[in-house]
Amino acid sequence: MQLSQRFTNALVWATELHAEQVRKGSGVPYIAHPLGVASLALEYGADEDEAIAALLHDAIEDCGGASVGLEIRRRFGDRVADLVEGCTDSYTTPKPPWRERKEAYLAKLKTASPSVRLVSASDKLYNARSILKDYDLVGEAIWERFRGGKAGSLWYYRALVEVLQAIESTPVVRELDRVVSQLESLTST
Repeated sequence: MQLSQRFTNALVWATELHAEQVRKGSGVPYIAHPLGVASLALEYGADEDEAIAALLHDAIEDCGGASVGLEIRRRFGDRVADLVEGCTDSYTTPKPPWRERKEAYLAKLKTASPSVRLVSASDKLYNARSILKDYDLVGEAIWERFRGGKAGSLWYYRALVEVLQAIESTPVVRELDRVVSQLESLTST
């Protein structure tokens, strides 16, 4: 598959949207995350719309809410906008309480399209790998970065795996399960 100018346009816009943001605790420019999610989605079979949605998956909740969603729809069409909305757990600032938001997202994921599940699983896989990498650097202090703390974060990642596996065991879901299991075993010692 060849990626078109639409993908390039999304990449440039995602870079602009996230220009002032950094990853929690690491100082890594935030754009590394959407790039990594898009890369994983493409590796697991994403089409161009899914790859664009992967680049923009955090734009609504982290870069302006519903108005950004409308701009995604205008720039990239209904399918991309619907996919990004499917991956969004909050449209408001401040966000609802963490546990409530995560439970609602899990419920939404149960009826999500295969395309939303692909982008979501790619996102969560990237995040879980980042946690593993940073755990190796900072140990248990990693959990201070997350609103759910250690117990909540591990619950959420395992619940994501269980929801996704109950629908379909795809290669990206199996890899997510492997990484989450590794994270669980590492942190139980």
